Amino acid sequence: MTIEAVIFDIGNVLIEWQPERYYDRVIGEDRRRAMFAEVDLHGMNDLVDQGHHFTDTIYRWADKYPDWREEIRMWHDNWIELAAPEIPHSARLLRALRTKKLPVFALTNFGVQNFDYATTVYPFLNEFDRQYVSGRMKAVKPHTPIYEMVEADCGIDPAALLFADDRIENLETAKARGWQTHHFIGPEGWADRLVSEGLLTKEEAV
Repeated sequence: MTIEAVIFDIGNVLIEWQPERYYDRVIGEDRRRAMFAEVDLHGMNDLVDQGHHFTDTIYRWADKYPDWREEIRMWHDNWIELAAPEIPHSARLLRALRTKKLPVFALTNFGVQNFDYATTVYPFLNEFDRQYVSGRMKAVKPHTPIYEMVEADCGIDPAALLFADDRIENLETAKARGWQTHHFIGPEGWADRLVSEGLLTKEEAV
């Protein structure tokens, strides 16, 4: 079926998301490993993605672990350093698709407040035709409801959606619903897929 809209994940597709790398740089790998072994920081972030308040959630988590309070608060206070850098080629692909007047959506596990902050740092996040942000929707990938909500809102046949994500489990749910999918492991492969689908020329996908 002809693709009628392209859907981008954000973390590790448009913006690198490697919190461990940030902590390795700031506190050293040994301390980072010790902290992550003791504190479920990704579980904390999952709550933010589900719609819990960014500041309140992280600061409460920090208070639960006084030995790591300062380091946990970095997840909030220095958050934009964790969500960096952008992946420029992916941003160019987003803009190239929009130049061709093809609808481009975001479907991302992201909190409300930190997504709003990210849009002030990464202007391309404001350029989607539709933003499907888990924290706003109170539903997260890879669970089915968020995909159902996307379908209901955009009104496009699932088979006409092409979705790029770096996580296989997120793609499996989409595929089960009939979406076309692309496992993102780098912008070059994503560019090749968009060209192969006839959505961009090779020159447009550079």
